[in-house]
Amino acid sequence: MRKVGCLGLLIGLVAIVAAFLVVQGWGGSGPAPRTLTVQVAEGSSLASAARELEKAGAIRSAGRFRLLARVFGSGEPIKAGEYRIPAHTSPADILKMLQGGKVLQRLVVVPEGYPSVLVHDALMKADGLTGDVPVPAEGSVLPDSYAFQRGDTRASVVARMQTAMRDYLAAAWAKRKPGIAVTTPEQAIILASIVEKETGKPAERRTVAAVYGNRLRQGMPLQADPTVIYPITKGRPLGRRILRSELHAKNGYNTYAEAGLPAGPIANPGRASIDAVLDPASSKALYFVADGTGGHVFADTLAQHNANVQKWYAIRRQRGEM
Repeated sequence: MRKVGCLGLLIGLVAIVAAFLVVQGWGGSGPAPRTLTVQVAEGSSLASAARELEKAGAIRSAGRFRLLARVFGSGEPIKAGEYRIPAHTSPADILKMLQGGKVLQRLVVVPEGYPSVLVHDALMKADGLTGDVPVPAEGSVLPDSYAFQRGDTRASVVARMQTAMRDYLAAAWAKRKPGIAVTTPEQAIILASIVEKETGKPAERRTVAAVYGNRLRQGMPLQADPTVIYPITKGRPLGRRILRSELHAKNGYNTYAEAGLPAGPIANPGRASIDAVLDPASSKALYFVADGTGGHVFADTLAQHNANVQKWYAIRRQRGEM
């Protein structure tokens, strides 16, 4: 009887140890020595996902993973996508990731005022996107951060960017201030692209928009340097000063040589610049010049403006720039 009792005790201990090892194998550290990425294809079963996990080194055995998932898991279906699995993540946590759809988020970032050639550059450099795409129409993309998953097409991301711009512009246009200088949404985007390029200070946008609106109403040339540069570089940095000949060039964009709006946008304006054009400041200003702090000083008359220009020249001489 004593031997039977000892044998039973031994079997019980073995069973406890085995159960402990099973639980540890499920909830303990996984085998991955470093962070891994694993792609779970659309329509994948738990079995096929487990094979991908084993192949990547995230788990030790696909068969054991499936078995323990049935015993200890919630039974929820897994979701397709690309997953970033940190080093030594437990099988239990991996299953939770797959069931929760916590996929790796990839982003294409379009800053405010980005020209479309640079949007195209960002799309072509984005790791994980597929296919080619032409340079989007200037002014058709709403600056923002756009999430995508590995395997998405560049064309699909551009479509989302352009839908976002159309939707935002339509909503903003519906709330526009009465009596503004632009008469169509297309004109609003053109002017907003100039405002975007002329100031980096949020507090100035509505006043800059007011200056250009006042100039349009009076038939004055807008005289915006970024419009001179755009036909030369398509929005890329010029890297030098504007030439005198370029200030006289007539190409549909040069707002020194011709009055009115340029032929099209010169960048993709952000929400704040669009809003500024559709709700400009109440101002009679017709001129502005840099103030030496990264902002501008505004003037209603040419005499005031000329005095402000002389102050700006004095600042530049102090800095050794003239």
